Amino acid sequence: MSGSLWTPPGAHADALPAIPRRRASPSWARPDPVDELATRLDDFIAAAVHPDEIAALLESDGLSDDRIRERYGVRDSFALAEELYERVERRHPEPDGPAHDPWRVGLLGCLLRGLVFALPGLGYVLGAPLLTGTLPLLAAALVGWTWNQGLAHRAYSWLGLGDRTAARRSLLLGAPVGVLLGALAAFAVAGPGQPTAVAFAAGQSCYLGAATVLLVLGRERALLAALLPMVAGAGFALVEPVPDTLRLVLLLCSMLTAAVLGLLEVAAAVRVPRGRGAVLNVRLPPRERDRPRRAGSRSTTMGRTLPASLPYALFGLATGVLVLHAALGNAPAGEATVALTLSMGPAEWLLYRFRSRSLAGLRSTSTARAFRRTTVRMAVECLAAYLAALLALGLATSALWPGAPGVSGVRLAGLLLLGVVLWTGLLLQSFGAVLGAAVICSAAALAQTLALVTHTGGTHWTGPIVHAAAALAQAVLVCVLLGRATAHR
Repeated sequence: MSGSLWTPPGAHADALPAIPRRRASPSWARPDPVDELATRLDDFIAAAVHPDEIAALLESDGLSDDRIRERYGVRDSFALAEELYERVERRHPEPDGPAHDPWRVGLLGCLLRGLVFALPGLGYVLGAPLLTGTLPLLAAALVGWTWNQGLAHRAYSWLGLGDRTAARRSLLLGAPVGVLLGALAAFAVAGPGQPTAVAFAAGQSCYLGAATVLLVLGRERALLAALLPMVAGAGFALVEPVPDTLRLVLLLCSMLTAAVLGLLEVAAAVRVPRGRGAVLNVRLPPRERDRPRRAGSRSTTMGRTLPASLPYALFGLATGVLVLHAALGNAPAGEATVALTLSMGPAEWLLYRFRSRSLAGLRSTSTARAFRRTTVRMAVECLAAYLAALLALGLATSALWPGAPGVSGVRLAGLLLLGVVLWTGLLLQSFGAVLGAAVICSAAALAQTLALVTHTGGTHWTGPIVHAAAALAQAVLVCVLLGRATAHR
């Protein structure tokens, strides 16, 4: 052979060697796009308790199922999340400083809110000699609870988006509408010779609207100050006769003071041009920044057609009916309503405590099963603490209430079961799962109302049975929903 290069048969010995063509890289040498994504999101994936957390992140980053199938070769975001979850080892690094906890609140503030919820009941004690019927009051109260619950949700939605001006504007427009609806409801059901009841119901609706404004904007102390004249008059009326004129003056004083304070709180929205509120510091598409979201998610079939505040209004109506049944079903049983109303303070604090501890559980558990077990245990502990507070309040009000019937096991069981319904419903509401709670509470309220209307609810076991069924249904819903790590983000 001449030369150092091998010459193929049939080629000239002096020909130059051919330049080799670039070969395609074998498939095994190409970088895996899933591995690249896992590397990019390594810290987040390593700290995830469940693949659903990763799926939520992928969806928030705008990865559609079509793009995921094209780029990563899996069917959807959940399949990709499971693949990423398997490829990255679990790590839960500790934060540099104390972890941020938006759910940490003081007990005193919550107790103050519970007191503010209960004190308006003394207005009925002060105004009892002026009333000629209770049906207009009940109708106006139910309409007010329904409307103001939905209005409060809408205002809180704006506050959550960082736009306090829009929240004030919604309260400024919505509260007068609620007052008008309450007055019209009272007028519609009032019989002849009940003008004072209609007037009292209109004042009650005005107070409910003003109280909603002040409570949503965090002005509980101002509302308490507005109630002081009425509270002082009611306390004096329990021991000494009070002239009717003075009763009316004290009631009007508290109602007008609350209305003026509420108006001053929302008046700032009139002076700020629309669209000049606070800058939104949230990751929302531009179209969604203009208004609170409508109800709807992967788990809500009524999503884009149902206003987000409607389930909250329905929940307010249903719980209001249940509380009225508890108050009227075993007359005289007003102490049950007082106990439930006062218990809303501890209930709110325990709800915040549960949310706070669930965030700590996300940081301290390493598996989905451990987190679910921790969450269920915390829910049981908080519910037990609330029922203990409700039991103590129920026994205390029954002992102090004039003419109250003796404490019986059936009445206490009905009160505690209704407490379970209310607390689990509020818990679901705080997680945005209000639609399920509204449906369950509405079914329970409808069952009790039908039993009353058809005269089949004469037994004192009707209420406890309905409450037990609703409590069981909501407890199951709580366990199913709150065991998911993504529900706590």
